[in-house]
Amino acid sequence: MNALPALSATPRAPLPQPRAPLAAGAVLGRIGTLQVRLAAHEGEVHAAQEIRYRVFHEELGAGCHDAGSAEKRDFDRFDPVCDHLLVLDTALPGPVERQIVGTYRLLRQDVALANGGFYSEEEFELGQLVARHPGLTFLELGRSCVLPAYRGKRTIEVLWQGCWAYVNHYGIDVMTGCASFQGTVPAAHAEALSFLAHHCRAEGEWAIRAVPGRFQPMDLMPAEAVGLRAAMNALPPLIKGYLRLGARIGDGCVIDHDFGTVDVCIVLPVKNLDSRYVTHYAPDASRFTA
Repeated sequence: MNALPALSATPRAPLPQPRAPLAAGAVLGRIGTLQVRLAAHEGEVHAAQEIRYRVFHEELGAGCHDAGSAEKRDFDRFDPVCDHLLVLDTALPGPVERQIVGTYRLLRQDVALANGGFYSEEEFELGQLVARHPGLTFLELGRSCVLPAYRGKRTIEVLWQGCWAYVNHYGIDVMTGCASFQGTVPAAHAEALSFLAHHCRAEGEWAIRAVPGRFQPMDLMPAEAVGLRAAMNALPPLIKGYLRLGARIGDGCVIDHDFGTVDVCIVLPVKNLDSRYVTHYAPDASRFTA
């Protein structure tokens, strides 16, 4: 797992007045037997961390630390201050904790500033990006994972119902965070990373770079050598989904040896969201957070 990020020395802009928090356990979306809501108590957070451990450590081979390995939970010091979005299959038997099939971790800007910064600041110059946008509210999304049997369209849709409802409730202006390729060799993903570098880079006011000392180039192939179809097919589903929504990608990738991944930075201003997805998710968001 990543070490704790250092506090950014970049000056921070004042934020709008924080909104009233969503109620613990608030339901934010529903498709069939799948329900998305916030964790209601510590037991549900622990169950989400167990899902993360099964996916990140047991399935994908992330490094196991003593505490997490003994308890078979993936956790760090950010978990107590984050909101935990849960996807539950209400048709599964047993207690609610056994119905959790996916999770997403959400860290709002006001909470991050009160608790030492964003998780992603260890890898990308997020503090500088935030400082360039005074008055806008950022949300960091991370630790996204879904159990293998539920990695389909409905689960992704209900997760985004929940995210969109959350974004609407808190008046979020920008979503950001890390997304990953498996393995620690960027060259193994040369075509996909080069596609992102040449065609999807965040520019101008939204430009962001990997931190000095960890920056790895992404433009490993010239633009004319990149096959667009092959590159798209090589993108992880999460990154492909972010791009469909209208996200852009930061400059440079970072090798995370603890998790065995190559990370890129996602930047998604809410105003840039593809109108098709706003139309699709907005009615449900309004219904569940009214």
